[in-house]
Amino acid sequence: MLIEYLPPESATKTAMRNALPDGAEPAGEYRPDLAPWSSVEMLLAEIKDQLVLSRMVAVAAAGGKPGDFKPTPRPGIPPTASGGRRRLTDDQRRALDPRLRAQPKEATDGD
Repeated sequence: MLIEYLPPESATKTAMRNALPDGAEPAGEYRPDLAPWSSVEMLLAEIKDQLVLSRMVAVAAAGGKPGDFKPTPRPGIPPTASGGRRRLTDDQRRALDPRLRAQPKEATDGD
């Protein structure tokens, strides 16, 4: 049970992952091969994504047509279908920022 809560980059979990032959399934419910990434692995994936984006900007600046950006898949983080961030509604912004709560709501264009 204690091994289950070790960080993914610990020597014990690394040894368990490396001991599995290719394609072999670990015994029991514990799957060290599906363990979450460490902070170092997440940072490396972020650096890789930023390098790819920088290359795409350089290609576009040189007059070329960059390809579509696909971020590095990360465990536990589903890929976004829209590819962008969802914007907050005015009500959500008002709920998060106390400075906006006192402002009157804007009139709608439906009139």
